[in-house]
Amino acid sequence: MSFSLIAAGCGNSDNSASGGSKTLKVWFMGTSDTVTPITKMYEDKNPGIKVEVQAIPWDTAHDKLLTAVASKNGPDVIQMGTTWIPEFAAAGALKDMAPYIEQYPSMKADNFFDGAVQTTKYEDKTVAVPFYVETRAMFYRTDLLGEVGYPEGPKTWDELKDASQKLVAKGGAGHYALPIEGKDSIFTAIFAWQNGSELIDSSRQPQFNQPAYVDTINYLKSFYDEGLSPLGTDLDTVAAFKDGTMGMFISGPWMIQTVKEKAPEIDGKWAVTTLPAKISNTSSIGGADLSIFNYSKNPDEAAKFIAFMAEQDAQLKYYETSNSMPALKAAWDNDALKDPMIAAFGKQLENTRPAPTVREYEEIAQAAMASFEQITVGGADTQTELDKLNAKANELLGNK
Repeated sequence: MSFSLIAAGCGNSDNSASGGSKTLKVWFMGTSDTVTPITKMYEDKNPGIKVEVQAIPWDTAHDKLLTAVASKNGPDVIQMGTTWIPEFAAAGALKDMAPYIEQYPSMKADNFFDGAVQTTKYEDKTVAVPFYVETRAMFYRTDLLGEVGYPEGPKTWDELKDASQKLVAKGGAGHYALPIEGKDSIFTAIFAWQNGSELIDSSRQPQFNQPAYVDTINYLKSFYDEGLSPLGTDLDTVAAFKDGTMGMFISGPWMIQTVKEKAPEIDGKWAVTTLPAKISNTSSIGGADLSIFNYSKNPDEAAKFIAFMAEQDAQLKYYETSNSMPALKAAWDNDALKDPMIAAFGKQLENTRPAPTVREYEEIAQAAMASFEQITVGGADTQTELDKLNAKANELLGNK
């Protein structure tokens, strides 16, 4: 789930010198009612500042930013999905935040989940501050898992396989344990991280044909081979979860409300927990960060706005209006986030990491999904196919 907000300050940074109120223009993805309450809070704390809110479609936001970079004429503050950070940082569009982090305590890295902080870095610079986050956790039927010995859900890879085998054996034909999402690149990445694979190491060397990644793919493939996961993608996960033909699935916090609305019949019979572990139980982290446009004429004003958005009041208000989870760790002590299902995501956020922060990763991820399909559906030899994937990744990264 991505979100894009662009704030452009007008006038200089001295209110008294401007001779009147200044306007902070805010573009964002979504509906205005999710962000207007926060901008009103900002106006109340900053007399003389007027915040104008305008919604922009997500599918045009990327092109707007590219145009701004090309013309060196654009917004002051950019909020964008975390996966955009490498591209725009590599293009020189994002200002080094280090001086402002020193100035504003609310921006300090220690305030945020470690995984969120990782999304703000590109090469040796911090170019953003976390705003909101999302991660993946395990949804499971407490009644069905309880019947096979796992009332709190599986805690390890071995337990996940054992629980899956027992669920399918008990349910019979047409029953599955969980979907292995081959069309979602972050799914295989999560399991690879749990098994100790770096995907791409710190020297930009891909690791897709190394033992940790190969073992991961074979583990996931075994769920198809043993009939524990549906091979096709046409199965309605929520419907299967409701009728008991699927006991588990891995997804993000947005699915809590979806299950509640579409499957009220199983209220009290399902829960959310952290992912099963191998070496670790690492999950992914996404969401949105805030950056200062490198060509901003008002970087100090931009920093002040970002500092406000990083504070607990703003983070909690945005959770209230949008259900987007705060990146700020302290916000999770609030009663609004104490619901056990939400709290499970808070626990998972303590062990997360972003996709590799190289600008070529999107293409590499597409190639990884194609390789996974060749192995699981096409019957290709795992090592041979992953050797090809690693070579492709090296080519995309420009490695010799």
